[in-house]
Amino acid sequence: MNQAIRLASLSGLALGLALLPGCATTEGVKNPSGVPVRELRPDEAGSVRTTGIESQDLVAVTDKMARSILAIPQIARAQVTPRIVLEPIVNDTSFPISKDIFLERIRVQLNSKAAGRLSFLDREIMKTLERERDLKRSGQVTASADPNVVEFRGADYFLTGKLSGLSQRTGAGRSDYILYSFRLTDARTSEIVWEDSAEIKKEGVADAAYR
Repeated sequence: MNQAIRLASLSGLALGLALLPGCATTEGVKNPSGVPVRELRPDEAGSVRTTGIESQDLVAVTDKMARSILAIPQIARAQVTPRIVLEPIVNDTSFPISKDIFLERIRVQLNSKAAGRLSFLDREIMKTLERERDLKRSGQVTASADPNVVEFRGADYFLTGKLSGLSQRTGAGRSDYILYSFRLTDARTSEIVWEDSAEIKKEGVADAAYR
């Protein structure tokens, strides 16, 4: 009799727990009162705003820089395809963002839309390239060309940039001004052959935490 009572009590407890809000069931977690996720375009400002750098700023700035680079004579009238190396961006703002995402997007835009009018050298994987060259020279892997001929190409230009910020905070809120500046430098002469910038200023009651 006591065992039957204990089994009945455990069954009732299990049923009660299953009916409690937020408890997991075989059908998964349900949260009808939660805020649904809303999908936005990268160039669209959402309801969660910040006075700092947002995705629509990234899209607008990099689109402008890509168009600007393609318009300069050194690129538009080049007889030989110019080779470009990306150098790290300097972030002088108060926002600890992944700064090199700006150059990454400029590179992707140019590679996808410039139709071979310029090319980028992948210096990020130089150690991998050198290891592959050494493996071919030693005969450990096959090579379709003479492995003793070094084919790593040198840069014609270096592309880099800088993010500069001016922030103000009072009891009424926060104001942030950010200058996005980029330049293309001749690798042979060190001359700056192109430079352009974009400016964005915002005001709000709070700033965001960046990850």
